[in-house]
Amino acid sequence: MIVGILKEIKAEENRVCMTPSGVEVMKANGHTILVEKAAGGQSGFEDEDYIEAGAEIIHTPEQIFEQSDMVMHVKEPLPSEYDLIQEDQIVFTYLHLAAEEKLTHALIETRSICIAYETIQKEDGTLPLLTPMSEVAGRMATQQGAKYLEMAHGGHGVLLGGVPGVDPGTVVIIGGGVVGINAAKMACGLGAKVYILDLSLDRLRYLSDVMPANCFCLYSSPATLRNLITRADVVIGAVLVPGAVAPKLIPRDMLKTMKPGAVLVDVAIDQGGCFETSKATTHADPIYEVDGIVHYCVANMPGALPKTSTIALTNATLPYAVEIANKGWKKAMMENPEIKLGANVIRGKVTYKAVADAFGLDYTPIDDILAGV
Repeated sequence: MIVGILKEIKAEENRVCMTPSGVEVMKANGHTILVEKAAGGQSGFEDEDYIEAGAEIIHTPEQIFEQSDMVMHVKEPLPSEYDLIQEDQIVFTYLHLAAEEKLTHALIETRSICIAYETIQKEDGTLPLLTPMSEVAGRMATQQGAKYLEMAHGGHGVLLGGVPGVDPGTVVIIGGGVVGINAAKMACGLGAKVYILDLSLDRLRYLSDVMPANCFCLYSSPATLRNLITRADVVIGAVLVPGAVAPKLIPRDMLKTMKPGAVLVDVAIDQGGCFETSKATTHADPIYEVDGIVHYCVANMPGALPKTSTIALTNATLPYAVEIANKGWKKAMMENPEIKLGANVIRGKVTYKAVADAFGLDYTPIDDILAGV
């Protein structure tokens, strides 16, 4: 198979979807790898590194799309790429379609094979291709919350860890999954008073066992959240419903109960955000203020740390990319249910129910397509 590695074009997105070591593995499996010129530069990988690993350097994205059976990205295709995607071409990347109606319709029109990193799912419910980026984003969430508490950035001037004789700051984390536990580790390490909210008692028991004494694990309810945010210096939204729009857990009228200059960090913004007042921002312009509350809603947080994120992402995606390339998408999905769950839009049909439900579109089970129905 000919696999194209595209340079990212989303604002301030510095990652690349495959490292030179990943290219070497793909080559060893008999595949031709085309890498767009300078695709890995911001992640610390030069064109020469890819050439040495066996890739061919291609100068334009148009050529990549024209020549490749499968194209790989980190982030979703942008409007300038819609017309470049070919019928039956495999598009393997993060898509987050439930929050992107225009992109969903564009991919339907292309009749391509769209496999989303974020909905590939193991039998135990874990999301192996989302996990490494959630680990990065969770840790970043606490760092960014601490930074934007500084008065120079509009925060109310609290040091999360406090100092001897002064209370530490309070961090409220909504969601105890991968993002939540990584945010909590960082916040606890700084010395903050940390609350994690989750709906799963089993998860709360686990968190209670592994987290330090300054972390308090509470069952999530509207009343608990209303109470905690009045005390919070930083609130981190870490709620995920795989492939679906994130639930809105903090409505605008709750902002007036918060401390002026408190910070909201919405890690769920890729899926529409879990605060009513959230809107996607960029690394160049990361924050805005609503009713005196600082909002940080950068939609590609790990893109700011590409040298860590790119390697972590390749470690996770490479086995799946190899399997899809070795077997073709149909056989890979029939033999690996994890990859089958990654099918979002296949030959013009929406095959992931949460995406169809988000926009009132017809839903076609992927099994029907694989069976030739």
